[in-house]
Amino acid sequence: MPGEQFLALHLHELLTYFNNRGVLTIMVLAQMGLVGSAMHTPIDVSYLADNILVLRYFEATGEVRQAISMMKKRSGGHERTIRELFLSENTIKVGEPLRYFQGILSGSPTSLAPFIGKGPLNG
Repeated sequence: MPGEQFLALHLHELLTYFNNRGVLTIMVLAQMGLVGSAMHTPIDVSYLADNILVLRYFEATGEVRQAISMMKKRSGGHERTIRELFLSENTIKVGEPLRYFQGILSGSPTSLAPFIGKGPLNG
């Protein structure tokens, strides 16, 4: 590729070609930085995507945890909640919405209500 300024144009053409052939394309884009609002991507190609899932790390109860959220969906219903993501060797589980937290996407959530009993975030 002659220069980075042509990357978005080349990706658009490639994705259009794949779409016309009925190919499902999954792009994975790593973000620079681990947590916090300073995270950024090296190039913005979000306008090319029909759907964008964001996987984030956040801290809660002294643990580093993962969250998943749908940031963009071009057609159909849109899931607006942020949910905890549980990854293990053989399974992937998506938990209940993290309704008692604010600031998860920044990587530093604050509790909005105390937890009573056992649940995925407190034991």
